[in-house]
Amino acid sequence: MTGSILKKIWLYAGALLFIFSSCQKKDTSKFQTGDNWPIYLGNKSNSHYSPLFQINKENVNQLKVAWEYKSGDADPIGNTQIQCNPIIIDGIMYGSTPKLKIFALDAATGKQKWIYDPAVATNFSLNVNRGVTYWEDGNDKRILFTAGPYLFALNAETGYPIQTFGRFGKASLKSKLGEWAQELYVVSTTPGIIFHDLLVLGTRVSEGAQAAPGYIRAYNVKTGEVAWTFRTIPKPGEFGYDTWPEDAYKTIGGVNSWAGFALDEERGIVFVPTGSASYDFYGGNRKGANLFANCLIALNVKTGERIWHFQTVHHDVWDRDLPSPPNLISVVHDGKKIDAVAQITKSGFVYVFNRETGEPLFPIEERPVKQTDLEGEETWPTQPFPVKPPPFAGQALTFENITDISKESQNFISGILSNVRTGEQFIPPSREGTVIYPGFDGGGEWGGAAFDPNSGILYVNANEMAWILTMVDLNPGNSEKPLSLGESTYLANCAMCHGPKMLGDKTGTYPTLKGVTSKYPEAEILNIVTNGKNFMPSWKHLGESRIKAVIDFVSGKQESVDPHTIGLDDNVGIVPFTHTGYNRFFDPFGYPAMKPPWGVLNAIDLNKGELLWKVPLGEYPELTQKGIPKTGTENYGGPVATEGGLIFIGASKDEYFRAFDKNTGEELWKYKLPAGGYATPSTFAIDGKQFIVIACGGGKMGTKNGDSYIAFSLP
Repeated sequence: MTGSILKKIWLYAGALLFIFSSCQKKDTSKFQTGDNWPIYLGNKSNSHYSPLFQINKENVNQLKVAWEYKSGDADPIGNTQIQCNPIIIDGIMYGSTPKLKIFALDAATGKQKWIYDPAVATNFSLNVNRGVTYWEDGNDKRILFTAGPYLFALNAETGYPIQTFGRFGKASLKSKLGEWAQELYVVSTTPGIIFHDLLVLGTRVSEGAQAAPGYIRAYNVKTGEVAWTFRTIPKPGEFGYDTWPEDAYKTIGGVNSWAGFALDEERGIVFVPTGSASYDFYGGNRKGANLFANCLIALNVKTGERIWHFQTVHHDVWDRDLPSPPNLISVVHDGKKIDAVAQITKSGFVYVFNRETGEPLFPIEERPVKQTDLEGEETWPTQPFPVKPPPFAGQALTFENITDISKESQNFISGILSNVRTGEQFIPPSREGTVIYPGFDGGGEWGGAAFDPNSGILYVNANEMAWILTMVDLNPGNSEKPLSLGESTYLANCAMCHGPKMLGDKTGTYPTLKGVTSKYPEAEILNIVTNGKNFMPSWKHLGESRIKAVIDFVSGKQESVDPHTIGLDDNVGIVPFTHTGYNRFFDPFGYPAMKPPWGVLNAIDLNKGELLWKVPLGEYPELTQKGIPKTGTENYGGPVATEGGLIFIGASKDEYFRAFDKNTGEELWKYKLPAGGYATPSTFAIDGKQFIVIACGGGKMGTKNGDSYIAFSLP
């Protein structure tokens, strides 16, 4: 009885303290974490952290749905998603729908205030949108977001386009990229970051051989003009130019920052994570270390000038993009408090650097790695491995750690493993097949990590998934049967997603093309390939003859082959290899190839560089019912940490939203969402009441599409 009374007193005291603190007019500026969630991932440090504690370990099991907002525009047939981490400013929530409409809601009730459809202003192929950016100067309040190849500016109070921004409210994402990039695929999936009147913005570009450059640019928030550009593929005289072949900047693309940024406003430093150079899996045409691909770069946010950088992968041929914005942190290291920056990777590493100098806080070793046997390729002899913290995801798939959920599964995986290359990190791509583990999506992925500034602990979810990368020759001179223009074009540009046999992938992310000509008229197929649709980009740059040739090939029409035209396809002329697609390594029943857990949540002490705990994230109920311990699942979307002692995260394939004890990793609460919560949640307070909200867009890993946001609060 006494314990029960004390518990009630503690709860009442906590509630009173919360109310009292809310009334003390603490600094709840729009640009600080507090009652608002004003910026993508919470603040410009990307902490994913909130000081709110009304919802805590003692009462989280009482959470109820406060409201649900349905946009109504999920595609019932195609694959749509919502990866948006919504922002909340003074009781108004801003976010995006599956079809990239931007909305404003009353954050206490979910009632819509306005909605804007960018498709009214322009045609564009659908891309993922992870959120919007807010800016204000007096009464001038703006929402900035991207859709297709454009940056839009809206009046935050009305949703109307700002007519003086760019051209009638939109600016081109291709500005200052060079003339040759104008016909190529350029979008932006992650919100930029604001410094005064500048919006620093990155892009997503093609991962094939013909890709636009991924230069980092700062746009003027008021005018839409580009204020500065940092060339990630250097020109002559610029730092890093000698790490590429001569004049590589004229033909090589990629090296883009699609994951977002962190900003140290006091020091005026923006931290930029970059991806690989194109083409992702072959670099014979870009020999060298390839700066600034796969780098964490510290730039002067006012000018775009480089301060320091660190390259996490030299001459990347594994698609090891840095997958998330870094976390700006403060830790105690060697007895001193240090302002640092932490970057997670797909490989499951955490790199920690002094924020000002780039000096690593823990040792990083350059270790020898296996070298390529693909003709024309030159892989780098060493790769950097951080000594601490230890990797938060598995590092090698071997016969000792393949799946053991059934003998049939084990035998199946063992048979395949005998015929591919595996066993360590950074094994080069090969014709036999190379196991990529952690897979192309990590390890760490775009959901990023949460950081508790009070404890110095980083919380990061990870996929424990293997994929198999198999290279295919495109050089017709090595083929007994000459390739037609349509087949060579398909293999070079389409097979990486739809597979060399047009079967797509098992998750439905990339659909089969078998029978596509019976589903769509040829004129509509021509329009889709030329202009793009949903997540498929425009391939207009291939030219009319190649597009028609590839449609003929897909439809099964016989093409005449002129030996004098063999190899004239642009991509075939650039690189001699393609690959067989993004193939997860599954057993015959659709479960991952390695021993569980297949998805995990980790806690890492960044003061000491130690892994504190690791727990499964998600489960397959049918396996749990068979007595198999909770397996975890593949997962997409990040965590949020709170002062209430909790970690909130959706992400898992089983479509649950969960709360964990941040000290122990114990699962305290879960709720079945209407569709997968493959996004990072947001938490905020209105009139002393705390809410937690997550987008339920589904659409990944073969799960159903959704169109809603759900907010939770205490009764």
